[in-house]
Amino acid sequence: MSIVVNNITKLYGEQKALNNVSFTVNTGEIVGFLGPNGAGKSTMMKIITCYIPPTHGAVKVCGFDILEQSLEVKKQIGYLPEHNPLYLDMYVKEFLEFVGGLYKVDNIKKRVAEMIELTGLQVEQKKKIGALSKGYRQRVGLAQAIIHDPKVLIMDEPTTGLDPNQLEEIRGLIKTLGKEKTVMLSTHIMQEVEAVCDKVIIINKGEIVANESTQNLQKNTSKQVYTVEFDANVSKNSLKTISGVREVEQISENTWKISSTEDRDIRKEIFDFAVQNKLSVLTLNKEEQKLEDVFKQLTK
Repeated sequence: MSIVVNNITKLYGEQKALNNVSFTVNTGEIVGFLGPNGAGKSTMMKIITCYIPPTHGAVKVCGFDILEQSLEVKKQIGYLPEHNPLYLDMYVKEFLEFVGGLYKVDNIKKRVAEMIELTGLQVEQKKKIGALSKGYRQRVGLAQAIIHDPKVLIMDEPTTGLDPNQLEEIRGLIKTLGKEKTVMLSTHIMQEVEAVCDKVIIINKGEIVANESTQNLQKNTSKQVYTVEFDANVSKNSLKTISGVREVEQISENTWKISSTEDRDIRKEIFDFAVQNKLSVLTLNKEEQKLEDVFKQLTK
């Protein structure tokens, strides 16, 4: 496993930012690390990348302990923080050669050329970083994070403030990187997680509230939602008598949205209701739960 987090607690005075957090990230996974503002995401990422120590607990990255072998850990990690720290007065190539020199990268000019091509910086490579758009600055940040060919890539809000075209390009780059590296990214954009992540870890108030594959998390929600259209009008109160129904919402004259009280399929009960009331079911659709709905349920 690339990242193993065991019982991490982080205190800032009397404030508990992380409370006994444990999870693992397997080699080759793209993991979305989600949570509301102040949930502890950035704190956890800073601990993994050796920027701050935990109060209690242990973390290993590629088998190296963050406290006892921090230099080895840093060699394994590429890190793109939320506020991308760049030297704005440096040119793109100059900056990447500087970073590569810090990591003692072999054949540095060749490696810089590879990073410029991989991140799509060919047109902008001779410009000063301060003259670039935010999207291109993010590309420079990604290039510096992977120039030493790390096994693990950690990104904190990598697509904040990007336009739709830039979003698509950066997501595509993340998916490409995820084929060879372990990627852990935090974001508030649920569509981004659905588009690129294999697994989702959700943290709320310093504690893990979900740790599942993206597909399973959307399936294993506390309710199922159905849209049903009958051939005649029916009352809201009568629909509430169906076994397992939690909420009923009228969409149009004969069309209703029905939520179940628990994670079970109640389509048979809806059909039985129609038969008992001499109704015909014109359409019945089980809605796919969106990750955003699951996130809201888990972080209320």
